[in-house]
Amino acid sequence: MSSIAPVPLAQNFVVGRVSPDNPVLLAPMSGVTDLAFRRIAARLGAGLVVSEMVASRELATADDEARLRAEGEGLGVHVVQLAGRDPAWMAEAARVAVGAGAAIVDINMGCPAKKVVGGHGGSALLKDLDLATRLIAATVAAVDAPVTVKMRLGWDAESIVAPDLAARAEAEGAAMVTIHGRTRAQFYEGQADWGAIRAIVERVSIPVVANGDLVAVEDAPAMLQASGADAVMIGRGAQGRAWFPGMVAAHLAGREMETPDLDAQRDLALEHYEGLLALYGRDVGVRHARKHLGWYLDAAAASAGTPVPAALKAAAQSAPTAEEARSAFVAAYDELGWRAAA
Repeated sequence: MSSIAPVPLAQNFVVGRVSPDNPVLLAPMSGVTDLAFRRIAARLGAGLVVSEMVASRELATADDEARLRAEGEGLGVHVVQLAGRDPAWMAEAARVAVGAGAAIVDINMGCPAKKVVGGHGGSALLKDLDLATRLIAATVAAVDAPVTVKMRLGWDAESIVAPDLAARAEAEGAAMVTIHGRTRAQFYEGQADWGAIRAIVERVSIPVVANGDLVAVEDAPAMLQASGADAVMIGRGAQGRAWFPGMVAAHLAGREMETPDLDAQRDLALEHYEGLLALYGRDVGVRHARKHLGWYLDAAAASAGTPVPAALKAAAQSAPTAEEARSAFVAAYDELGWRAAA
């Protein structure tokens, strides 16, 4: 590990009464940031890790899947992200989450998925700031824990409301806001506009986190400089790379952390795989794991400088049993190792 000049960071990055170890956060991603993945990312250096988006009504009514999504056992600081459009359900879900150990409750006001938006949640709230404000107020009043809000810039380019919503969130007692530098209309197309986040930074005094398109360690200083934000959040850049937030944190602190070698990547991937089987059961867990196995193999191929044979990748992602999937996955890593050494 070599040293570089540390990046000047905002002093005392604090979320309410929670002091993260560093200003690099793992984003909430449905189907991605399960408990096993968050444990690994936190252990490897992420400052905070956020749960998958959890439907507030389902968590409040003890739905099994919602409970699994909100699980935080083994995490030093547990952050649960809630989604919904009913203040009463949001308040009750926040109480459930904090009662189960959550140290921070995050409110989703940025998810662009049609299913979520169709239910008037996620980024649909960017079109109804009064309802969004009531949701924040109800959640803050319900729990003795910091409440944060994740949002996009606006619904579309003609309705950039994030500065106004962030100011409302601060006024209602939110402890932090995270801004994805895209509108809902963009989904994940084009480039995240880090510079547009600066308007939110200039509007509020609570911490602002910049999110969107951080995929290389060198992106983090550029994102902080362009946005003026206090911290960065990594989403898709961490898929198949649970170690990546920790690498970014090291880079910002003036240390260079090497990408894990293929053997270490394989072991981390298998730890995640076994964690999914334990969390969901073997039959359901193997289905949840398929996309993760593909992402881990893509990351390994990038490290090895050679593609994964298509047949081996397909076998790992389509095997009907947990044992067969594991065997095919290890075989793919072995092949990459042999090719890299050739």
